[in-house]
Amino acid sequence: MSPVEVFWRVRDQVEHQLWARRRVGPGGADTHVPATTPGGRGAGSFPIVVDSEFPVAAVDSLRGAAEGILAGKWEILGAWRADMAAPDWFGDPTSGRRAPNETYAFRINHRAEAETGNVKQVWEVSRHHHLTVLATAFFVTGDERYAQVVADQLQSWWRENPFLSGVNWTSGIELGIRLIAWTWIRRLLDRWPGVGALFEDNPAAVQQVYWHQQYLAQFVSRGSSANNHVIAEAAGRLCAACAFDWFPESEGWRGAAAALLERELARNTFASGINRELASDYHCFVTELGMVAATEAQVAGHPLSPATEARLCAMVDAAASLVDQRLAGPRQNDGDDGRALLLDGPEGGRWEALLALGAARYGALGWWPACVGDVRSTLLAALAPSVAVPGRPAHRRSHFADAGLTLLRTAAGRQPEIWCRCDGGPHGYLSIAAHGHADALSVELRCGGVDLLADPGTYCYHGDEAWRAYFRSTVGHNTLELAGRDQSVSAGPFLWVASATTRELQVAVDDGEPVVSWSAEHDGYLSLEPPARHRRTVRLDRAQRILTITDQVASEARHRCRLAFHLGPLVSADLSGAVVSLTWPLAAGTASATIRLPASLDWTVHRGESDPVMGWYSSGFGCKQPATTLLGSGSVGSADGDLVTVVDIAAVAALREQPA
Repeated sequence: MSPVEVFWRVRDQVEHQLWARRRVGPGGADTHVPATTPGGRGAGSFPIVVDSEFPVAAVDSLRGAAEGILAGKWEILGAWRADMAAPDWFGDPTSGRRAPNETYAFRINHRAEAETGNVKQVWEVSRHHHLTVLATAFFVTGDERYAQVVADQLQSWWRENPFLSGVNWTSGIELGIRLIAWTWIRRLLDRWPGVGALFEDNPAAVQQVYWHQQYLAQFVSRGSSANNHVIAEAAGRLCAACAFDWFPESEGWRGAAAALLERELARNTFASGINRELASDYHCFVTELGMVAATEAQVAGHPLSPATEARLCAMVDAAASLVDQRLAGPRQNDGDDGRALLLDGPEGGRWEALLALGAARYGALGWWPACVGDVRSTLLAALAPSVAVPGRPAHRRSHFADAGLTLLRTAAGRQPEIWCRCDGGPHGYLSIAAHGHADALSVELRCGGVDLLADPGTYCYHGDEAWRAYFRSTVGHNTLELAGRDQSVSAGPFLWVASATTRELQVAVDDGEPVVSWSAEHDGYLSLEPPARHRRTVRLDRAQRILTITDQVASEARHRCRLAFHLGPLVSADLSGAVVSLTWPLAAGTASATIRLPASLDWTVHRGESDPVMGWYSSGFGCKQPATTLLGSGSVGSADGDLVTVVDIAAVAALREQPA
């Protein structure tokens, strides 16, 4: 950490001690909260006029989700809860533990599962996404059952979570996301007769809105923690200060939040539009946060700068370039399924929803893949007019040089598409690269949207160290491990103390060429004795539908190595020597491909193993399922020649069916 960051962390610790006297216990009140100002918004000032029809399928999905919540059912990070009709705001259904609800927030170690249970499970229900779904269902259907449950649960949460008491006050990102949810709940319930009594005429609501903004104004994520957390904090502050302009501080909070959001969006984003954390899921999250906050600022008459709107638009255009034929994006580095604002049922695809939101705010370009709108994009389009951004890309991009992200793929419109992501970029963002993985030179390969060579995902953040370590490891990705160690050195679940530096050497991705290719190298093994450097070249013959991966190790001596290829969960494998036959189901029939592996390595198949962990795929945070890993073991050095892997997908060329 820099001396400046150390200063701020010490300062925050001192403030934590001083603020202990501000803690409000159950049933208590805070005399620091001022009365709302006469000019604050009241009932009738949050209208949304929707002139277009909501997509029928989206409405059906929304109603189904809302009825499920009324019945108590809601999935949170891979775990189904049955208590959502009246949630326990502190219970973790996965461990059975209950997090502290009265302890001073800054004395709770939320990373200790023995103390809080799985804190992500606890926090997620308090982000109130299920309540924004219910509020949206009320807006769309007029059914007051949904509004009444929202009101009852908000009153419950406000009553059980007084200022600085309990685990739900321990992390600023949670407060920011809650403020966005409350802003939209107030907006969506505007036609409900009880909305004024729930919000602006309710001392509990007024206190909570004030407490949240005061907390975020005081405790800002800085330094090595200024990643997606600070974006969420700023976005929540901005939304609340615009929508709930009830306090003497509201105007100052709005200006400070807008400035912070604009500054951190610039810092967190490459010029190409790719998020600097290089964690695909967080690219979606940060882009959503920015667009929702920008919309709220526009409605309030304080629009963000044209430069910020252009940056957000670039992030959306980048997403449109990244997705495969099924509108799925990369799976690079960490992801925890974070949402800025949930107004739809959970069935829709994450990246398609982002594109729908971007199309509503900035307009879809001609080269964008077709995407279906949803309830959220329809509502935001009705709330604020679209924003025109000049100088947008004229065609789909396959190379983002500043992010070191390259896509090798067959020509647009030729299906089933071959899509391959090559990782030649930085390890992560800021000094600790909190959400990075040790995955330099890794690849993802899909055919028709089906994972063939898959990035296994994330699965967990806290809890079992072995699982967190595996999903971040070098052998947990489609790349080469040397000397039994990761390319980058970890000192904790969100801390890297030494990072591999990757350099792209050659990129040829012209859409008109029959062959596209990429090569890069990294220095993560220069600390070995003798030093070693890993170089990889990936070549896609579009006409022959053959992908060739060539690995070279430059070292004066041989090093033990493991070359891993992780197959997607739909793919079955039959290994014979160094040849693998792959099959996967389609809606009608079965697709097949062949992998010819380097014969100089000894190849084994692993699936669903736990000691040590090997052969797993995480489709979302908190979820894991067995999948096949091909693992080649041996030794390699400069004198051993290249390790060449050939994936032949030609047999799938005539198959156009979607996967089963």
